[in-house]
Amino acid sequence: MMAKKPPKPAPRKIFQERLKITALPLYFEGFLLVKQSEYQEYKHYWTELRGTTLFFYRDKKSTTYVGKLDITDLVCLTDQSSTEKNCAKFTLVLPKEEVQLKTENMESGEEWRGFILTVTELSVPQHVSLLPGQVIRLQEVLEREKKRRVETEQLPPLVPVEKEKEPVEDYVDVLNPMPACFYAVSRKEATEMLEKNPSLGNMILRPGSDSRNYSITIRQEIDTPRIKHYKVMSIGENYTIELEKPVTLPNLFSVIDYFVKETRGNLRPFIYSSDNNFGQEPNTEERNEKLKKSPHKTWNKT
Repeated sequence: MMAKKPPKPAPRKIFQERLKITALPLYFEGFLLVKQSEYQEYKHYWTELRGTTLFFYRDKKSTTYVGKLDITDLVCLTDQSSTEKNCAKFTLVLPKEEVQLKTENMESGEEWRGFILTVTELSVPQHVSLLPGQVIRLQEVLEREKKRRVETEQLPPLVPVEKEKEPVEDYVDVLNPMPACFYAVSRKEATEMLEKNPSLGNMILRPGSDSRNYSITIRQEIDTPRIKHYKVMSIGENYTIELEKPVTLPNLFSVIDYFVKETRGNLRPFIYSSDNNFGQEPNTEERNEKLKKSPHKTWNKT
């Protein structure tokens, strides 16, 4: 089998921007045709494998990804028969969905299989047809991924979450003061706080499930009350809100301000103080009157 030249990587400036946004090491990249369960046709993306996540870009020069797929819990990778010449088709079987991939040629198909299986199974697959140099690249990626996982597991929790602990009032980190609506609570606890105390606000900043990043929990009342959650990734000195088009801001105060301004005040930080009667229901007429005067903007969870 003759080796096909790998696709040229994106320019260095674009690479640096993507690294800043994703905060994950790049293992492999190239064009992929992708078809998820909700779509009938394949979509063409420049794709990067970073850690155990596939990031999809509209083209090679885009700095912001339009979608991503976490393949950490890959169940299996199955080949598909194809009537098309010189292309590879295979399916990624995940716990909650199946994603079909198609490559532009057989050689790149073998490489994608090799890299995906290496980072998910943490071993170099023996049943892919690769040249010695490509196998060496897989071995290097395997060592990098093992090291990355060890370092990730050793990171201390940013904010310990204790289920039985009451919400922390005015939590302050000496080096990084937190917004007043930050509480060291779980996703479930944040939801309960917003549902039981709507008069105190409808937006909570809390630790993320990985204890290294953050999450925003909001409660909107449009037709019916809706609870939504948004990831806020800590990347270097900045914070990126994972929306359909990710937004990067310099600090957590700016993150809160962004949600408030984009909804024209419909979202308000949840703030509990000794002056509040925690658990008391708001005046319904007063709240409805405020809602009539304030235009709504619905946020779509990514």
